Amino acid sequence: MKQQLSGTGVALVTPFQRDKIDFPALENIIEHVISGRVDFIVSLGTTGEAATLTTSECKAVLKFTVEKVAGRVPLVAGLFGGNCTAQLIERFDTYDLEGFMAVMSSSPAYLKPRQEGIYQHYMKLAERSPLPIIIYNVPGRTACNVTAATTLRLAHATNKFLAVKEASGNINQAMQILKNKPKDFLVFSGDDVLTLPLIGAGAYGVISVIANAYPAQFSGMVRAALSGDFKTAQRLNASLLDVHPWLYVDGNPPGIKCALEILGLCSREVRLPQVPVSERTYLELKKEMEKVPAATVEVA
Repeated sequence: MKQQLSGTGVALVTPFQRDKIDFPALENIIEHVISGRVDFIVSLGTTGEAATLTTSECKAVLKFTVEKVAGRVPLVAGLFGGNCTAQLIERFDTYDLEGFMAVMSSSPAYLKPRQEGIYQHYMKLAERSPLPIIIYNVPGRTACNVTAATTLRLAHATNKFLAVKEASGNINQAMQILKNKPKDFLVFSGDDVLTLPLIGAGAYGVISVIANAYPAQFSGMVRAALSGDFKTAQRLNASLLDVHPWLYVDGNPPGIKCALEILGLCSREVRLPQVPVSERTYLELKKEMEKVPAATVEVA
């Protein structure tokens, strides 16, 4: 399983057209990222706007994604975050996870529990989850960091925890996890701009936003870094460096959906309370995207 989930994962968007899921666009984006050689797909994470989809919509997206991917890359179901442990456990019985190899679960938001509460929350999930779990630490959204000590405690407690998507932005925290983790526990960057240095520190790859738009360039960078070709990795990383900030000025996923609209892959439409990017952001993002060279480097 470690080999299957190394490299570039993409946190796939959910495209809309007039507030309905745009399944033809979703299929196009799936083909775009697979042809761009991403290594695995995360469906219905934060970037996939799972929080604003109905249960029936989530079921439809998961089923559609499994059918269209057709086993070509591994799949992770990203909609297993929540701030009520009991309700989140019930979600395992709600969704058909056939075709998925893992679930991803962001830590509880809003409530700001102590580290002991976070630990017990995840251990309850581990007892009930039918699949391995990727811990998702994203304190910028949850307002509560999962410390390195808590992540390591979970990783050593049970092999049900497959990996952590570490999006604290704290490289020292990530390096502490890398230093002290069990051998088979994976660490993925949760911040695209920190992926290259984290791979240099020992991370196994990334669960990426920008790979929706630039799968070939970004996965090429990751493959180069993982193979030790840091000269190529640095060049590919630099080609996207000035695009990254504009993907987040007006929030995620509005930024990446704007990029996908510029590329002709889907509408920039998002669900409330998110709104599309401002006209200034659109123009600045488009200007930076026009500078990105075509993907010409293939890294084995």
